[in-house]
This record gives sequence, structure tokens and C-alpha cells, in this order.
Amino acid sequence: MRRLIGTMIALVAVPSGIAGASPSAIGAEPVATGLAFPAAFTFAADGRIFYGERFTGEIREYDPSSGSDQLFYTVTKLETSGERGLLGIALHPNYPFTPFVYAYATRNVQGEIRNQIVRITDRRDGTAPGCCGRAIFSSDTVSGSYHDGGRILFGPDGMLYAIVGEAHEPANAQNLDNAAGKIHRMTDAGAPAPGNPFPGSTIFAYGIRNSFGFTFDPLNGRLWETENGPACNDEVNLVRSGRNYAWGPSQTCSTPPPAPQNTNQDGPNPQLPETWFTPTIAPTGDAFCVGCGLSGSEGALFFGAWNTGQIRRAVLSGDRKDIASLSVVYDHGDGILSMERGPDQALYFSEPDGIYRLVDA
Repeated sequence: MRRLIGTMIALVAVPSGIAGASPSAIGAEPVATGLAFPAAFTFAADGRIFYGERFTGEIREYDPSSGSDQLFYTVTKLETSGERGLLGIALHPNYPFTPFVYAYATRNVQGEIRNQIVRITDRRDGTAPGCCGRAIFSSDTVSGSYHDGGRILFGPDGMLYAIVGEAHEPANAQNLDNAAGKIHRMTDAGAPAPGNPFPGSTIFAYGIRNSFGFTFDPLNGRLWETENGPACNDEVNLVRSGRNYAWGPSQTCSTPPPAPQNTNQDGPNPQLPETWFTPTIAPTGDAFCVGCGLSGSEGALFFGAWNTGQIRRAVLSGDRKDIASLSVVYDHGDGILSMERGPDQALYFSEPDGIYRLVDA
């Protein structure tokens, strides 16, 4: 029931290419526990947490100040086998004045399984809070049992970004005529965003295998993504518009070519990751520490791992385009799902039973 990011065996992680993997004095304190697999969560400006239950389709609203936890909306026609389910959640950047909540979910659409983004209206009119869910994006390939992606997030440009996995078919990632294996950029209504690299398309970058995490650097707006490899080469990528991240049918964990080229060799001008992991760790959610209050961490990128239950801290180079050092800073023991920076600037993560905040130990 807890398989989320592939079929990889849990192994001790050793990062390739960058030294340093020793725990430091960071801990975690519970915010909400006893939850039912909160695969994704996000914050309203007033501190309320919207989280989605992967297996039930329920979007729930938790208020840390009062402890109340109420149903907001249930995504219907949900498929939950393999890695499917309710996988992503986002609020409109002008919420609540623009009262839209967005959910990424795998659904049965007239007998075909599709990954969709559903826009829900928060009506707050004395009845049920959420209303009138409407699909604004639907994958044009049948959802795979695995490699469904699921992360959605509004960027600093006000556009909605989403990752769709390649549906367990590597060739999809190199095919610009379908949505699978891509990072997408769209308007709040699901249309291709102005300035996209492929006119008339929502595709922002391609050559993606499967990802459950991306975030924007608050200091410059650049997009950083975590990506799951096969039996080798989990990745952290700095994603640029129109680039090819080179996953495709020629992939292999054998050498030559040497890692990470062996899983990044398809299509034109392959882009290599900033760092990679063999044995695999199944990296998941990520978030930047900017004002987060963790000692020695200002400006660093944090990301979790499903296989190991660890959280890593990546210190960036001076130009913030590379990773200068990498270390394990917290071991939760259970798999990490999503990560977010809260309105208080603290870093939060979810795991199968709850949501936690990172703190100095």
C-alpha cells in the first residue's frame, strides 16, 4: 500500500559525484498525525493546510491553530493501483480572492485511466466548502500503473507547473506529441502558457522519467526537480525551458556510457543532472530554506527520499546553478512524501501518517 515511487528496493544511499553524507543537528516535530497517506499538501496564507489523501481522494483542510480537520472536497472516479491516486495539490496564487484549489489525480475517464488536473471552487457559502470540480488538463496517454508524476505548483510567474510521468514507457518521454514524461506549464485555466518553448503546447521540458518533486528557488525563480531513476541514477535537476533531460528507450544501468549518461542519452542535446544517486533513494518532495531558521541552512535546497526516509541538504554554488555540497541532515525512518515551505518560512514534510516541521535539534 505504501509503494509510491517505483519498484526499487530500499538501499543505503550513496550520492554520486558530490561528497558528504553525515547527519547533523536537525530534527522534526509533528504538526498533524494520524493522517491517511497525505501524499501532497500546501498552505493557505493564514496557515491552514490543505492536504490530499492518496487512496480516498479526500482533500482535507487542517487548521494548526485550532486542531480542526474538515473535509473540503472528494475527487471522484479515483484510481489507486500501483502509484496512482490523489498525488498533487495547489492553491491559486491569489487564493482566497481567486477561490480555486487544484488537484492532480489519476481518474477513470469513460473507461480510460488518465492523469488529470481538477480545478475546484472554494465557495464557502454555508454548505460543503468545495464545489464543481472541473478537469482543466488531462493526459493524452493512458496512465501507467507506475510513473504517474503528480507534483503541481504555481511558479513565481503565476503559471501552473505540473509533472506527468512517462507511464512506464521510456519512448513517451522523447515524444513531443504526447504529455507523458514532461514538465508542463499552463495558465490557471489549463491553457498553454505564454512564452512556452513549444508553441501551442503546455510542454516546458521533456525527457523526464518519473518525478514527485520540484520547487522554485525563491532567490532567483529557477526550477529544481527530483527524479527517480530505474535501478540507478536517481537525479536532482536544474530545469530550464525547452531542455531535454534525456530519459528514453536507450536507457541502461550498464556502462558504457558512464553514469549518468547511461540514463540520459536520448534525444538532442541531453542535459545531465546536477547530482545523482546509485544505489537509488527514490527522491521525493523538495523545498528551499529561505528564512527557515535551520542553522547553517540559509539558501539551501532540502529534499526527501522514499526508500530511505532521509532528508538531504544541498548547498548551492555562488551562482546558484550547481550543487556545492550535499549531506544527510535528518533520518525520519519512514518514507518522505512531499515538502513545502510554509507561510512562516519553516520547512514541512509529509509521510504516510502525518505532516511534520523541520527544527533545529
